[in-house]
Amino acid sequence: MVAGRRNQEEFNFMPKSKCKICRRLNAKLFLKGDRCASSKCAMIKKPFPPGQKKKRRPDPVSEYNRGLREKQKLRNWYNLRERQFSNYVKKVLARKNAAEDPADLLIRELESRLDSVIFRMGFSESRIQAKKMVSHGYLLINGKPVNIPSFQVSKGDVISVKSQKLGKGVFKNIQLLMKKRPVPNWIEVDDKKLEAKIKGVPTLEESASPADISIIFGHYSR
Repeated sequence: MVAGRRNQEEFNFMPKSKCKICRRLNAKLFLKGDRCASSKCAMIKKPFPPGQKKKRRPDPVSEYNRGLREKQKLRNWYNLRERQFSNYVKKVLARKNAAEDPADLLIRELESRLDSVIFRMGFSESRIQAKKMVSHGYLLINGKPVNIPSFQVSKGDVISVKSQKLGKGVFKNIQLLMKKRPVPNWIEVDDKKLEAKIKGVPTLEESASPADISIIFGHYSR
């Protein structure tokens, strides 16, 4: 296998277990990019929880169970480990600022992650792929290389692609990819230069969050 093809497959690789996450939570989390918006989506082919039929029973409806499920939805939506996600929630809870909605604050933190911003710009099919792009050193912020997916972007930051990385296979169809996803109002994208400027702050409304965030805070406040 040639190096270029191997590199492209590495970026496109999505484990089958991702589909089971959506089926288990009964929520389309778009963990596999464009495939999730097609007829090939597992949520369409198998609209029921994974496992044997005799084990396909709904979870007990309890406050704890609802909180756990909503937490898992949002955590997987942003492709975070449990410790990463809980740190964001605890950070917001520690602020205790009555003037701001905790849900807005949490979404602002999560959406401002560099990997999430790359996804919102339309540079990747999923946040999983965006995280790999950042980790592999493909991006610049204000002209300086950044390879930390959790890096928090701020208003005024300019995000661009390293010129020497533009020939990589992951950018082959990027113009077409960018047209498929609407860009939120707080990001201004220049599709010719393949760069974006952060002109505002993320909002809960534009995040299209699949979870009830208020229940999540209750889950962590126990």
